[in-house]
Amino acid sequence: MTAGATHDDAGYSSPEEVRLSALEPIRRSRPRWPRVLATALTGVMLLGLAQELLDHGLRGLTRAVPRSGWFYLLFLLSYFTTPVVDFLIFRRLWHVPANAFGALNLKRVANDLLIGVTGDAYFYAWARTRLNMVTAPFGAVKDVSILSGLAGNTAAILLGAVALPLGYKLIDPPVLHAMLWSLALTGVVVGAVLFLSPIVFSLARRQLWWIYRWTMYRIAISSLALAVAWHFAMPSASVFMWVFLMAGRLLVSRLPFLPNKDLLFATFAILVIGHDRALSDLMAFTAASTLLAHIVVTGVFGAGFVWERLKAWRSSGQMFA
Repeated sequence: MTAGATHDDAGYSSPEEVRLSALEPIRRSRPRWPRVLATALTGVMLLGLAQELLDHGLRGLTRAVPRSGWFYLLFLLSYFTTPVVDFLIFRRLWHVPANAFGALNLKRVANDLLIGVTGDAYFYAWARTRLNMVTAPFGAVKDVSILSGLAGNTAAILLGAVALPLGYKLIDPPVLHAMLWSLALTGVVVGAVLFLSPIVFSLARRQLWWIYRWTMYRIAISSLALAVAWHFAMPSASVFMWVFLMAGRLLVSRLPFLPNKDLLFATFAILVIGHDRALSDLMAFTAASTLLAHIVVTGVFGAGFVWERLKAWRSSGQMFA
């Protein structure tokens, strides 16, 4: 080695290169189980959709159809707010490509149709399969899922603090007591998660607050858009009444220990809005439209996933290569 030669000239690595090489994953070949899991969960989603269809899930589309085009635009805004915000979150965390939007739509469908964590498991498998990451994505997926539940519980507590003083006279005393106990338990859960946050979460505190803030935005935008959509479908009720009804819907759906939540919400809605038959038709049409959107989303993005697996199978001779 000459006097003017550097470590790089002699074939050695600089300290900076050594530190960077230490971040490289040791195993170069990717495991097959994420592809198997993603494929299995896609099949389960299709079975869930088939079950909903066989249970007359689209029957509500034959009810009174809203005539205002604003209903459909705001419904789509409400529907796609969740995957769009999720895409923004994971774009910031991982710089995910554009095709992650399809996976996040399937994540939302799985969480709606199946057990809540099914969609998170699907997206985790998708990330393990397609993203070249130094660390496993489990920690980020877990944190986003927990923060989503935490934001929903926080929204329930805030809505309960606003809605119950205004509408407690419309609720039977036993149901009101159950709601108060449920709110108290929800507050305890939120407090416990915050207290144990150093050992529960994997991401940095600044990232966690950013994700939590955008999750709260998602809940607010999605709920408000659907409430205004209902107003355009039934303009006889004011926007304020529909927003109040949406607050009650979020509150009822988030609280534990409440029996017959659908019946409770239907009773509350009729008391607030009136128009028993028209309101029932609108709720049935909204539920059927959501199922139809699930079918279209799964057909579009699920077909892309299946086509990708088929191409991999043809090129390598292995379905899960």
